[in-house]
Amino acid sequence: KATSVKVFLQAFSFEVFMENKQNIPILEVNNLSVSFQMYDNIFKQKILQAISELNIKVYAGEILAIAGSSGSGKSLLASAILGILPENAAVVGELLYNGQVLTPKLQKQLRGTEIALVPQLVDFLDPLMRTGVQVDGHKKPYPTQRRRGIFRRFGLPEDTEKHYPFQLSGGMARRVLVSTALITDARLIIADEPTPSMSLGQALEALKMFREMANDGKAIVLITHDIDLAFAFADRIAVFYAGTTVETASAQDFQTGPKALRHPYSKALWHALPQNDFAPIAGFQPYAGNLPKGCLFAPRCSCSTQKCTQEVPPMQSLRGGEVRCFYAE
Repeated sequence: KATSVKVFLQAFSFEVFMENKQNIPILEVNNLSVSFQMYDNIFKQKILQAISELNIKVYAGEILAIAGSSGSGKSLLASAILGILPENAAVVGELLYNGQVLTPKLQKQLRGTEIALVPQLVDFLDPLMRTGVQVDGHKKPYPTQRRRGIFRRFGLPEDTEKHYPFQLSGGMARRVLVSTALITDARLIIADEPTPSMSLGQALEALKMFREMANDGKAIVLITHDIDLAFAFADRIAVFYAGTTVETASAQDFQTGPKALRHPYSKALWHALPQNDFAPIAGFQPYAGNLPKGCLFAPRCSCSTQKCTQEVPPMQSLRGGEVRCFYAE
């Protein structure tokens, strides 16, 4: 009996271990702040706070879409995760990959292997190298047939692999760039605005392939302005504003509408969509160097109180999501 109990406890412990292991995010960002040391002129130095106390989690098997206007810190987050920020950047906070702290050494080891990036600019393609070789990478044997299958799904002509980037249209170059990430065995894919210059059909095919990768157990961070497409393919949406996370909610909450959302900015974002009210709100998003005290959204929020202008609201769990607001519903 003692042996049976021991075996049972060992099996139980193993199951608990596996369950906890599965619940560890592939990527976890806790209270991340990024600032830059700048100079107005030769003598005057200033610090620009670009990201403040930003939080996200991405799990295996899901697509986390990051939405927000230009300047909200979306692409900067991608650079921080990969460790490719300029030398004048100062990073504070915690970056974890599969439970491990993402040190500069680990970031260098994981770039291009465990973590793949679809950059926003097609200029990342090497102008002196044929596209087929760039997508295949340095793997041997070269995944030529796999790459050709991806090209076919994107509607790229068979001879695309022989062309140099300057011989491609903007849409073709974008599809080639996306292919470089889709062909990898990386566990974490960061796609920074992957669909501009694509037709609707091509964009849908790209997101469908990202969805397939997530279904195979990969974690996808989809940075996008095209929220409509994100709703259809993402599992959760993280809303950024002025360099911080204001809400993380399920894609279903955004499809349901404002009543399911928690933060005033998320609701305003929903109302601003063309298929909804197409209604903007007054004011502008503050940028680094001109951030207000307290809640960053307070100057534009109709629910703002004196507390909002003096204190930074903490991130809190609410109705299955997370929100940074004192008065979230």
